[in-house]
Amino acid sequence: MKKIVCLLGSPRPKGNSAVMAQALCEAAEAAGAEVQAFVLNKLTYRGCQGCLACKKDAEACVLDDDLTPVLEAVRGCDVLVLATPVYFGEVTAQLKGFIDRTFAYLKGGYQHLPRGERSRLASGKTLVFVIAQGHPREDLFTDIFPRYQYLLNWQGFTKSHLLRACSVYHQGDAAARPEVLEEARSLGRELAAAEK
Repeated sequence: MKKIVCLLGSPRPKGNSAVMAQALCEAAEAAGAEVQAFVLNKLTYRGCQGCLACKKDAEACVLDDDLTPVLEAVRGCDVLVLATPVYFGEVTAQLKGFIDRTFAYLKGGYQHLPRGERSRLASGKTLVFVIAQGHPREDLFTDIFPRYQYLLNWQGFTKSHLLRACSVYHQGDAAARPEVLEEARSLGRELAAAEK
C-alpha cells in the first residue's frame, strides 16, 4: 500500500490549493493508498536554526516541536504532496519553514557525496507540488516548482509531478473548475497505482 503524506501550506483551510490537494488525496485513498495530511498553519514550529547538529551528532532535526512528527512521517512515506498558494511569487511561509527543516534529511558532508548517497531518506520517493496561483499569467512564477524539485531530489525524491492552476484567486475558484479537480483526481489514482 502506498503511503502518501500531504502537507497543506495554505493558511486558509478551504483555500484553492487545499481543495486541489484534497481531490488528489481522496482519489488516491479510494484507489488504495494510505493518506496522512497535516495542516501546517495549525502547527507551532520554527524554521531551521542553522545549528548544523543534524550534520554532526544527530540523525534528525534536533528541534522538538510540532514539525517533528511531520518530518518523521515524511521519512516513511512513498509520496510527498506539498500544497501551496503562490504568495508574493513564492510558496507560503508555512511551507517554506517545513522545506528548510528538511535540511536535516541530508547527511553530514552531503556536499561531497554522490547525488544518490546524500540523503538519509530512501531513494525513489515521489514529490508532488500542488500550486494554486491567483495571477492568470501562466508564464509567471514558473521557477517555484523546478527550484524545489531540484533541492528535494537530493533527498531521495527522484520522481516528481506538478499540479498547477492559474486564475484561482478567490476561495472557491478551484472548486468551480472541474478540469482542475479531475486532473487532481487522475494524478491521485496514478500515484496510488504506481509501483514503488
